[in-house]
Amino acid sequence: MEFRIDRTALAEAVGRAVRALPARTPVPVLGGLLLEADAGRLAVTGFDFEAAVRVEADAETAVPGRVLVLGRRLLDVCRVLPDGPVSCALEASRFAVESDVTRFGLSTLPLAEYPALPVPPAPYGTVDGAAFATAVAQVAVAAGRDDTLPLLTGVQLRLDGGEMTLAASDRYRYAVRRLQWQPGAAADGVVEALLPARRLLDVARSLGRCTDVLIGWDPAAGGGLIGFEGGRTRTALRLLDGRLPTYKSLFDMAGAAVAEVACEGLAEAVRRVAVVAEANSPVRLDFSSDGSVMLRAGYGDDVAVQRLPATLSGADEMPVAFNPAYLLDALTSFESPRVRLEMLGAGQRALLHAVPGDGAAEGTGEMAREPAGEHRHLLMSVKQLV
Repeated sequence: MEFRIDRTALAEAVGRAVRALPARTPVPVLGGLLLEADAGRLAVTGFDFEAAVRVEADAETAVPGRVLVLGRRLLDVCRVLPDGPVSCALEASRFAVESDVTRFGLSTLPLAEYPALPVPPAPYGTVDGAAFATAVAQVAVAAGRDDTLPLLTGVQLRLDGGEMTLAASDRYRYAVRRLQWQPGAAADGVVEALLPARRLLDVARSLGRCTDVLIGWDPAAGGGLIGFEGGRTRTALRLLDGRLPTYKSLFDMAGAAVAEVACEGLAEAVRRVAVVAEANSPVRLDFSSDGSVMLRAGYGDDVAVQRLPATLSGADEMPVAFNPAYLLDALTSFESPRVRLEMLGAGQRALLHAVPGDGAAEGTGEMAREPAGEHRHLLMSVKQLV
């Protein structure tokens, strides 16, 4: 095996593929990247049974071949190489990486012990890369981080006609985002898949600059994998078991008081007053019909307050309190200038969404009745007000 490649292209391919490698594994070969050189190209693959990432780059191949090398060690080497062409070759059991001024020798891993890679699912449809990346980022903040509850660490993806719905919940919040996608000729019926949120976020970010992202799905194969391909990067994700609870009843906010406030201004005020709050202490928001909201945080002599313009309807006043980190996650997931909060009271649900006229749809209730592109974020308020 011998090839020549630009240092930037090699570093980019290795950097993307290495994200599929496990942080720790009892199986040494899973810490390796599979490099496959063929006529005019180099393919770099990372795999850990949950995800397989394959990235291709242009290369001048003198001798085709395959080699398995420690991924993170190769990435470290790529980072310190000077710009320009890099020559790579397999020399017996060593993989040599050489630039004009530096030469590295890396040990290789046994190819015979490397597991078989999953077969990519068949093409099923396409979605705009930038819109998909934005939507995944908006809902992934609500996914759980506790691996002992794997169901809640996922993002639920639903494909129904020309509509894609993404949803995530960690029991204390529930984010839902809808967008349009283009079903392919093979698309038939409704698809529901629960994907690991962290993995999906990495995939979406890496494909954010692609005009079209190809989604792969093969119901005939049991639906155990879903694929995403854009540019020269192809990823297959293994699905999580189960599905998230439905959100129809949760998003029914009949009788709620409704407030509207500048999204960025409220987020900045939350960051400011929360500096005096103890860990996990709430930030209180007192909305009033006089056209303002008062933010309060802290206890005793360590307190902070700030007043912002806001409108309130459906009640003369509405005091609520939230975990400041959860509230900031919700606020920063919106792209609109203003946000609407529908609130049932302390210790009850609060639903956030963009103010109609800023690119969102009006109304409450089941998302399926609303135009595509709607993003909503449900939060549980704190029962004990500060």
